[in-house]
Amino acid sequence: MGAEFRLLMLGAMYENGGNTTHRFLDGHPQMFVYPFESQIGTRMVSDALASMFPVKYRWPVFALDASPAEDYRAIIDEECKVRARTPNVSKFRHVPFEFSDDERLAHYQRYVATSGRSRAANVEAFFRATFDAWRDYRRTGRESVYVGYSPIVVVDAARILEDMPQAHVLHVVRNPWSAYADTKKRPVPLSLPHYLLAWTLNQYHALLHRERFPDRLHIVRAEDVMADAMKALGPLCQRLGLEAAESLRQPTWNGSPLQEIYPWGTIRRASPEANRATAAELSEAERGEIRSRAWQYLEVFDYKSFLAGLPAS
Repeated sequence: MGAEFRLLMLGAMYENGGNTTHRFLDGHPQMFVYPFESQIGTRMVSDALASMFPVKYRWPVFALDASPAEDYRAIIDEECKVRARTPNVSKFRHVPFEFSDDERLAHYQRYVATSGRSRAANVEAFFRATFDAWRDYRRTGRESVYVGYSPIVVVDAARILEDMPQAHVLHVVRNPWSAYADTKKRPVPLSLPHYLLAWTLNQYHALLHRERFPDRLHIVRAEDVMADAMKALGPLCQRLGLEAAESLRQPTWNGSPLQEIYPWGTIRRASPEANRATAAELSEAERGEIRSRAWQYLEVFDYKSFLAGLPAS
């Protein structure tokens, strides 16, 4: 417990390839990869960004006078708890998952009894307890890094990296046209202005914190993961002291190959062709509006010519 705990926390704006990247890392033999979005935020998160982003995706805040059990229950972790407690209503009900939330609580309390309560200790206990309670998890015996994913958590990158000296943050960015076209497919999508404000805030925080933590904040483009996940993610693994495993070539669930990423995310086929076809779904007016709102980041991430050659809508 403590200084030796190694966490790789992924973040990405909605529909930016965070779930896709998470699934490409899933089968790595040296990683404990969280099964779903690790929504570790609590309802006690209250700051200037709390009105912009759901608190379940944020780095948690715990009550000073809470017990370990109360801390655990404060962690929202909606996707995992729904799958564990009411599996028939979970969007992941089709995948095997032998897991007890109550058993995880027991493991969590055991860890915190040793470490004491703190934000870092609570998060560490949460991740360790998850894999203790996941009975059909396919272990290799070589795992040394825990991997979590929460959309937009890059806005809390400084807190993560300051709380956990061995932690790293990986931010995933996708071109804003394909990303917005995918978010439009949600039952209640964000408006274009709202979505692009949130998209730009994610890129702002990622670039800001990479300047502050150049060895521990990493950025990868979803387009590069889709084109060649081994080439895109292999160097990251090596920077973490891990191998560039062959598993990086295929998205998986608990090591089992996936033919499509959905329902882990809205991206079904993680390919450059599908990515460009998604951007082509937008009208000319939408494409222009997105360009005007995201302009300051298009050159930074080499997206200025992404629309070149796409048919007019």
